[in-house]
Amino acid sequence: MSEITELRLSLTAEDERGIFGENDSYIRKIEDSFRVEIIDRNGELHIIGDKDGADKAASIIRELVQLYRRGGGIEEQSINYAINLKEEEKLSKAYKNENVLVDIDKDVICHTISGKPIKPKTLGQKKYIDAIRNKMIVFGLGPAGTGKTYLAMAMAITAFQREEVSRIILTRPAIEAGEKLGFLPGDLQSKVDPYLRPLYDALYQIMGTENFIKNMEKGLIEVAPLAYMRGRTLDNAFIILDEAQNTTPAQMKMFLTRIGFGSKVIITGDASQKDLSPDVKSGLDVAQSVLKGIDDIEFCTLTSNDVVRHPLVQKIVKAYEDYEKKALNKQKVKSIKKLEKAHR
Repeated sequence: MSEITELRLSLTAEDERGIFGENDSYIRKIEDSFRVEIIDRNGELHIIGDKDGADKAASIIRELVQLYRRGGGIEEQSINYAINLKEEEKLSKAYKNENVLVDIDKDVICHTISGKPIKPKTLGQKKYIDAIRNKMIVFGLGPAGTGKTYLAMAMAITAFQREEVSRIILTRPAIEAGEKLGFLPGDLQSKVDPYLRPLYDALYQIMGTENFIKNMEKGLIEVAPLAYMRGRTLDNAFIILDEAQNTTPAQMKMFLTRIGFGSKVIITGDASQKDLSPDVKSGLDVAQSVLKGIDDIEFCTLTSNDVVRHPLVQKIVKAYEDYEKKALNKQKVKSIKKLEKAHR
Protein backbone atom coordinates (compact mmCIF):
# COMPACT_ATOMS: atom_id res chain seq x y z
CA MET A 1 0.00 0.00 0.00
CA SER A 2 1.34 3.47 -0.95
CA GLU A 3 2.38 5.81 1.84
CA ILE A 4 -0.08 8.66 2.46
CA THR A 5 1.42 12.13 1.89
CA GLU A 6 0.13 15.57 2.81
CA LEU A 7 1.29 18.56 0.76
CA ARG A 8 0.48 22.19 1.52
CA LEU A 9 0.13 25.10 -0.91
CA SER A 10 -0.50 28.73 0.00
CA LEU A 11 -3.05 30.48 -2.23
CA THR A 12 -4.66 33.90 -2.13
CA ALA A 13 -8.45 34.24 -2.11
CA GLU A 14 -8.20 35.63 -5.67
CA ASP A 15 -6.22 32.57 -6.81
CA GLU A 16 -8.87 30.29 -5.34
CA ARG A 17 -11.68 32.14 -7.09
CA GLY A 18 -9.80 31.84 -10.39
CA ILE A 19 -8.94 28.15 -10.34
CA PHE A 20 -11.56 26.39 -8.17
CA GLY A 21 -14.40 26.62 -10.72
CA GLU A 22 -18.11 26.92 -10.07
CA ASN A 23 -19.00 25.03 -6.87
CA ASP A 24 -15.34 23.94 -6.67
CA SER A 25 -15.93 21.73 -9.74
CA TYR A 26 -12.34 22.05 -11.04
CA ILE A 27 -10.79 21.08 -7.70
CA ARG A 28 -13.20 18.14 -7.40
CA LYS A 29 -12.12 16.96 -10.88
CA ILE A 30 -8.44 17.04 -9.81
CA GLU A 31 -9.35 15.11 -6.65
CA ASP A 32 -11.18 12.41 -8.60
CA SER A 33 -8.46 12.10 -11.24
CA PHE A 34 -5.59 11.53 -8.79
CA ARG A 35 -7.55 10.02 -5.89
CA VAL A 36 -6.56 12.71 -3.43
CA GLU A 37 -8.43 14.87 -0.95
CA ILE A 38 -7.98 18.65 -1.23
CA ILE A 39 -8.97 20.73 1.80
CA ASP A 40 -8.90 24.53 1.99
CA ARG A 41 -7.93 25.84 5.43
CA ASN A 42 -7.69 29.63 5.58
CA GLY A 43 -5.91 30.08 2.25
CA GLU A 44 -3.75 26.97 2.58
CA LEU A 45 -4.57 23.93 0.48
CA HIS A 46 -3.90 20.53 2.05
CA ILE A 47 -3.50 17.79 -0.57
CA ILE A 48 -3.75 14.34 0.97
CA GLY A 49 -3.18 11.07 -0.88
CA ASP A 50 -0.45 8.75 -2.13
CA LYS A 51 2.79 10.52 -3.07
CA ASP A 52 2.44 10.22 -6.86
CA GLY A 53 -1.17 11.46 -6.90
CA ALA A 54 -0.50 14.29 -4.42
CA ASP A 55 2.58 15.45 -6.38
CA LYS A 56 0.65 15.54 -9.66
CA ALA A 57 -2.33 17.35 -8.12
CA ALA A 58 -0.05 19.93 -6.50
CA SER A 59 1.86 20.43 -9.76
CA ILE A 60 -1.37 21.07 -11.68
CA ILE A 61 -2.66 23.54 -9.07
CA ARG A 62 0.65 25.48 -9.10
CA GLU A 63 0.54 25.65 -12.90
CA LEU A 64 -3.10 26.77 -12.96
CA VAL A 65 -2.30 29.53 -10.47
CA GLN A 66 0.55 30.77 -12.71
CA LEU A 67 -1.73 30.65 -15.73
CA TYR A 68 -4.46 32.57 -13.92
CA ARG A 69 -2.06 35.22 -12.57
CA ARG A 70 -0.80 36.02 -16.07
CA GLY A 71 -4.35 36.54 -17.32
CA GLY A 72 -4.98 33.14 -18.88
CA GLY A 73 -8.61 32.06 -18.66
CA ILE A 74 -9.15 28.91 -16.61
CA GLU A 75 -11.81 26.76 -18.28
CA GLU A 76 -12.85 23.13 -18.00
CA GLN A 77 -10.78 22.41 -21.10
CA SER A 78 -7.68 23.78 -19.29
CA ILE A 79 -8.30 21.46 -16.35
CA ASN A 80 -8.92 18.42 -18.56
CA TYR A 81 -5.79 19.06 -20.59
CA ALA A 82 -3.59 19.63 -17.52
CA ILE A 83 -4.83 16.32 -16.09
CA ASN A 84 -4.21 14.52 -19.40
CA LEU A 85 -0.64 15.83 -19.50
CA LYS A 86 0.06 14.51 -16.04
CA GLU A 87 -1.57 11.16 -16.76
CA GLU A 88 0.30 10.71 -20.06
CA GLU A 89 3.93 10.80 -19.01
CA LYS A 90 5.20 10.54 -22.61
CA LEU A 91 3.71 13.93 -23.47
CA SER A 92 5.19 15.55 -20.38
CA LYS A 93 8.65 14.07 -20.96
CA ALA A 94 8.59 15.00 -24.65
CA TYR A 95 8.01 18.61 -23.73
CA LYS A 96 10.58 18.65 -20.88
CA ASN A 97 8.81 21.51 -19.15
CA GLU A 98 6.69 21.45 -16.00
CA ASN A 99 4.90 24.67 -16.95
CA VAL A 100 3.39 23.43 -20.21
CA LEU A 101 0.13 25.39 -19.99
CA VAL A 102 1.89 28.63 -19.10
CA ASP A 103 4.42 28.24 -21.92
CA ILE A 104 1.67 27.50 -24.45
CA ASP A 105 -0.38 30.47 -23.20
CA LYS A 106 2.52 32.87 -23.91
CA ASP A 107 2.39 32.18 -27.66
CA VAL A 108 -0.10 34.79 -28.88
CA ILE A 109 -0.52 34.63 -32.67
CA CYS A 110 -2.78 37.67 -33.08
CA HIS A 111 -5.98 39.21 -31.73
CA THR A 112 -9.54 39.09 -33.04
CA ILE A 113 -11.29 42.31 -34.07
CA SER A 114 -12.79 42.41 -30.54
CA GLY A 115 -9.34 42.15 -28.94
CA LYS A 116 -9.46 38.50 -27.87
CA PRO A 117 -6.02 36.85 -28.14
CA ILE A 118 -5.69 33.84 -30.44
CA LYS A 119 -3.18 31.32 -29.16
CA PRO A 120 -2.66 27.57 -29.01
CA LYS A 121 -4.30 25.83 -26.07
CA THR A 122 -2.64 22.42 -26.21
CA LEU A 123 0.81 20.98 -26.80
CA GLY A 124 -0.32 19.57 -30.15
CA GLN A 125 -1.57 22.99 -31.27
CA LYS A 126 1.71 24.61 -30.13
CA LYS A 127 3.74 22.15 -32.21
CA TYR A 128 1.41 22.80 -35.17
CA ILE A 129 1.96 26.58 -34.91
CA ASP A 130 5.74 26.11 -34.60
CA ALA A 131 5.72 23.89 -37.70
CA ILE A 132 3.82 26.56 -39.67
CA ARG A 133 6.46 29.11 -38.65
CA ASN A 134 9.37 26.90 -39.65
CA LYS A 135 8.23 24.85 -42.67
CA MET A 136 7.06 25.76 -46.18
CA ILE A 137 4.32 23.11 -46.34
CA VAL A 138 2.48 21.82 -43.26
CA PHE A 139 -0.24 19.18 -43.13
CA GLY A 140 -2.55 19.67 -40.14
CA LEU A 141 -4.31 16.35 -39.55
CA GLY A 142 -6.88 15.51 -36.91
CA PRO A 143 -10.51 15.44 -35.80
CA ALA A 144 -13.03 18.26 -35.65
CA GLY A 145 -12.54 20.87 -32.95
CA THR A 146 -8.74 20.74 -32.82
CA GLY A 147 -8.34 24.22 -34.34
CA LYS A 148 -6.55 23.09 -37.51
CA THR A 149 -8.18 25.61 -39.84
CA TYR A 150 -8.72 28.44 -37.37
CA LEU A 151 -5.08 28.55 -36.23
CA ALA A 152 -3.89 28.33 -39.85
CA MET A 153 -6.15 31.28 -40.69
CA ALA A 154 -4.73 33.27 -37.77
CA MET A 155 -1.19 32.57 -38.98
CA ALA A 156 -2.14 33.56 -42.55
CA ILE A 157 -3.69 36.87 -41.50
CA THR A 158 -0.71 37.65 -39.24
CA ALA A 159 1.74 36.99 -42.11
CA PHE A 160 -0.38 39.17 -44.43
CA GLN A 161 -0.58 42.06 -41.95
CA ARG A 162 3.20 41.90 -41.41
CA GLU A 163 3.66 41.97 -45.23
CA GLU A 164 5.48 38.62 -45.16
CA VAL A 165 3.15 37.58 -48.01
CA SER A 166 1.26 39.74 -50.48
CA ARG A 167 -2.01 37.79 -50.47
CA ILE A 168 -4.03 35.04 -48.79
CA ILE A 169 -5.64 32.25 -50.78
CA LEU A 170 -8.17 29.98 -49.06
CA THR A 171 -9.59 26.98 -50.84
CA ARG A 172 -11.41 23.73 -50.25
CA PRO A 173 -12.96 21.06 -52.50
CA ALA A 174 -16.69 21.56 -53.14
CA ILE A 175 -17.76 17.99 -52.54
CA GLU A 176 -21.46 17.31 -53.04
CA ALA A 177 -22.77 15.78 -49.80
CA GLY A 178 -26.12 14.29 -50.76
CA GLU A 179 -27.25 17.14 -53.04
CA LYS A 180 -26.06 18.09 -56.50
CA LEU A 181 -24.69 21.60 -56.86
CA GLY A 182 -26.80 22.10 -59.96
CA PHE A 183 -30.00 21.79 -57.96
CA LEU A 184 -29.02 24.50 -55.49
CA PRO A 185 -30.48 27.98 -56.18
CA GLY A 186 -28.44 30.96 -57.40
CA ASP A 187 -25.32 31.54 -59.48
CA LEU A 188 -22.06 29.58 -59.18
CA GLN A 189 -20.74 31.73 -56.32
CA SER A 190 -23.88 31.24 -54.24
CA LYS A 191 -23.71 27.50 -54.96
CA VAL A 192 -20.16 27.12 -53.60
CA ASP A 193 -20.39 29.66 -50.75
CA PRO A 194 -21.84 27.13 -48.25
CA TYR A 195 -18.70 25.02 -48.67
CA LEU A 196 -16.50 28.04 -47.95
CA ARG A 197 -18.57 29.54 -45.10
CA PRO A 198 -16.28 28.33 -42.27
CA LEU A 199 -13.37 30.15 -43.92
CA TYR A 200 -15.39 33.36 -44.23
CA ASP A 201 -16.46 33.13 -40.59
CA ALA A 202 -12.87 32.92 -39.37
CA LEU A 203 -11.84 35.84 -41.58
CA TYR A 204 -14.67 38.05 -40.29
CA GLN A 205 -13.80 37.26 -36.66
CA ILE A 206 -10.06 37.89 -36.96
CA MET A 207 -9.86 40.57 -39.62
CA GLY A 208 -13.24 42.31 -39.40
CA THR A 209 -15.89 42.37 -42.12
CA GLU A 210 -14.97 45.77 -43.64
CA ASN A 211 -11.25 45.05 -43.76
CA PHE A 212 -11.88 41.62 -45.27
CA ILE A 213 -14.22 42.99 -47.99
CA LYS A 214 -11.75 45.78 -48.85
CA ASN A 215 -8.85 43.33 -49.28
CA MET A 216 -11.03 40.86 -51.15
CA GLU A 217 -12.12 43.56 -53.64
CA LYS A 218 -8.43 44.35 -54.25
CA GLY A 219 -7.77 40.67 -54.95
CA LEU A 220 -5.46 40.38 -51.93
CA ILE A 221 -7.68 37.79 -50.26
CA GLU A 222 -9.24 35.04 -52.33
CA VAL A 223 -11.69 32.39 -51.14
CA ALA A 224 -12.43 29.89 -53.88
CA PRO A 225 -13.17 26.23 -54.64
CA LEU A 226 -10.15 24.04 -55.31
CA ALA A 227 -11.06 23.69 -59.00
CA TYR A 228 -10.23 27.40 -59.45
CA MET A 229 -6.55 26.67 -58.66
CA ARG A 230 -5.91 24.71 -61.86
CA GLY A 231 -3.47 26.31 -64.28
CA ARG A 232 -2.22 28.95 -61.82
CA THR A 233 1.15 29.58 -60.17
CA LEU A 234 0.81 30.96 -56.66
CA ASP A 235 3.81 33.14 -55.70
CA ASN A 236 4.31 35.11 -52.47
CA ALA A 237 1.04 33.87 -50.98
CA PHE A 238 -0.17 32.18 -47.82
CA ILE A 239 -2.34 29.32 -49.11
CA ILE A 240 -4.69 27.16 -47.02
CA LEU A 241 -6.32 24.04 -48.42
CA ASP A 242 -9.10 23.02 -46.03
CA GLU A 243 -11.00 19.68 -45.92
CA ALA A 244 -8.17 18.04 -47.86
CA GLN A 245 -9.50 14.54 -47.10
CA ASN A 246 -12.08 15.26 -49.82
CA THR A 247 -9.49 15.78 -52.57
CA THR A 248 -8.65 13.10 -55.10
CA PRO A 249 -4.96 12.20 -55.63
CA ALA A 250 -5.03 14.15 -58.94
CA GLN A 251 -6.48 17.24 -57.24
CA MET A 252 -3.88 17.11 -54.45
CA LYS A 253 -1.04 16.79 -56.97
CA MET A 254 -2.52 19.67 -59.01
CA PHE A 255 -2.71 21.85 -55.89
CA LEU A 256 0.81 21.08 -54.64
CA THR A 257 2.33 21.81 -58.04
CA ARG A 258 0.73 25.31 -58.08
CA ILE A 259 3.03 26.50 -55.27
CA GLY A 260 5.44 29.25 -56.31
CA PHE A 261 8.30 31.19 -54.71
CA GLY A 262 7.81 32.95 -51.38
CA SER A 263 4.66 30.99 -50.55
CA LYS A 264 3.62 29.05 -47.47
CA VAL A 265 1.03 26.27 -47.63
CA ILE A 266 -1.15 24.73 -44.94
CA ILE A 267 -3.22 21.65 -45.78
CA THR A 268 -5.80 20.58 -43.21
CA GLY A 269 -7.94 17.48 -43.11
CA ASP A 270 -9.70 14.85 -41.05
CA ALA A 271 -9.31 11.35 -42.51
CA SER A 272 -12.34 10.13 -40.53
CA GLN A 273 -14.76 12.52 -42.29
CA LYS A 274 -14.42 11.77 -46.01
CA ASP A 275 -17.28 12.58 -48.39
CA LEU A 276 -15.66 10.86 -51.37
CA SER A 277 -17.19 7.81 -53.01
CA PRO A 278 -16.01 4.56 -51.36
CA ASP A 279 -14.09 3.58 -54.49
CA VAL A 280 -12.15 6.89 -54.66
CA LYS A 281 -8.81 7.25 -52.86
CA SER A 282 -8.26 10.38 -50.78
CA GLY A 283 -5.54 12.70 -52.03
CA LEU A 284 -4.64 13.39 -48.39
CA ASP A 285 -3.98 9.70 -47.70
CA VAL A 286 -1.82 9.39 -50.81
CA ALA A 287 0.11 12.57 -49.97
CA GLN A 288 1.03 11.19 -46.54
CA SER A 289 2.59 8.13 -48.18
CA VAL A 290 4.31 10.01 -51.03
CA LEU A 291 5.67 13.10 -49.25
CA LYS A 292 6.94 11.78 -45.92
CA GLY A 293 10.63 12.46 -45.43
CA ILE A 294 10.83 15.45 -47.78
CA ASP A 295 12.59 18.47 -46.26
CA ASP A 296 10.45 21.53 -45.54
CA ILE A 297 7.25 19.44 -45.38
CA GLU A 298 5.86 18.50 -41.98
CA PHE A 299 2.87 16.39 -40.95
CA CYS A 300 1.29 17.44 -37.63
CA THR A 301 -1.26 15.03 -36.18
CA LEU A 302 -3.70 16.41 -33.62
CA THR A 303 -5.80 14.07 -31.47
CA SER A 304 -8.82 14.14 -29.19
CA ASN A 305 -6.51 15.64 -26.52
CA ASP A 306 -6.28 18.76 -28.72
CA VAL A 307 -10.05 19.31 -29.05
CA VAL A 308 -10.83 22.79 -27.71
CA ARG A 309 -14.60 22.88 -28.22
CA HIS A 310 -17.13 21.86 -25.54
CA PRO A 311 -15.73 19.04 -23.34
CA LEU A 312 -18.50 16.77 -24.63
CA VAL A 313 -17.04 17.10 -28.16
CA GLN A 314 -13.72 15.81 -26.82
CA LYS A 315 -15.49 12.78 -25.34
CA ILE A 316 -17.36 12.16 -28.61
CA VAL A 317 -14.15 12.33 -30.67
CA LYS A 318 -12.36 10.00 -28.23
CA ALA A 319 -15.28 7.52 -28.32
CA TYR A 320 -15.17 7.43 -32.13
CA GLU A 321 -11.36 7.03 -32.10
CA ASP A 322 -11.67 4.04 -29.75
CA TYR A 323 -14.49 2.55 -31.82
CA GLU A 324 -12.55 2.90 -35.09
CA LYS A 325 -9.41 1.45 -33.49
CA LYS A 326 -11.33 -1.62 -32.29
CA ALA A 327 -12.93 -2.05 -35.73
CA LEU A 328 -9.49 -1.85 -37.37
CA ASN A 329 -8.04 -4.42 -34.95
CA LYS A 330 -10.96 -6.77 -35.65
CA GLN A 331 -10.35 -6.40 -39.38
CA LYS A 332 -6.64 -7.18 -38.90
CA VAL A 333 -7.46 -10.31 -36.87
CA LYS A 334 -9.89 -11.48 -39.60
CA SER A 335 -7.24 -10.90 -42.30
CA ILE A 336 -4.61 -12.85 -40.32
CA LYS A 337 -6.99 -15.76 -39.75
CA LYS A 338 -7.90 -15.74 -43.45
CA LEU A 339 -4.21 -15.90 -44.43
CA GLU A 340 -3.52 -18.70 -41.93
CA LYS A 341 -6.47 -20.68 -43.28
CA ALA A 342 -5.24 -20.22 -46.86
CA HIS A 343 -1.77 -21.57 -45.98
CA ARG A 344 -3.06 -24.71 -44.28
